[in-house]
Amino acid sequence: MDIEIEDIAHGLAFVARWNGQTTGDFPYSVAEHSLLVEEIFGRLNPAATAADRLAALLHDAPEYVIGDMISPVKAAVGAAYGDLDARLTAAVHIRFGLPAALPPALKRAIKRADRISAHMEATQIAGFTEREALRFFGKPDRAVTDGLEIRLRPPVEVRSEFVARHAILLAGGNNV
Repeated sequence: MDIEIEDIAHGLAFVARWNGQTTGDFPYSVAEHSLLVEEIFGRLNPAATAADRLAALLHDAPEYVIGDMISPVKAAVGAAYGDLDARLTAAVHIRFGLPAALPPALKRAIKRADRISAHMEATQIAGFTEREALRFFGKPDRAVTDGLEIRLRPPVEVRSEFVARHAILLAGGNNV
């Protein structure tokens, strides 16, 4: 159980989403994405517990070890990638007091937030047209995304915010 939040935050703050193919002065990191997904998840599920929100924050935690791959590459790698991701996810969950396997309804709710985040990322920083984003990620609920924006920040800032957010959620709070 040599899994520490500082290691996860550090690794994710340096892993670029979209294979680094985004606009801006900094790559859009998986840590930044995870913070956005947790925020969207909370907006979609206002009665969610701190543990549920923690699961949303940690939804891509295995990528601190295995990196982020775009979906076509994951598909080409095959089941081995999914198996490794599942084992790492279970270890991270157990380490931070979550069930090794999330309940299906919670997993679906986090995936919904993840897809909304992907739509925002695609149109704001990855060069997708709205039409392309709709085809790949579906239509986001604009009421949920109102006031949210993609932020590109230095890794040290994102890492610090990720650790701080984790501490709040681990302590049972879910104030934003």
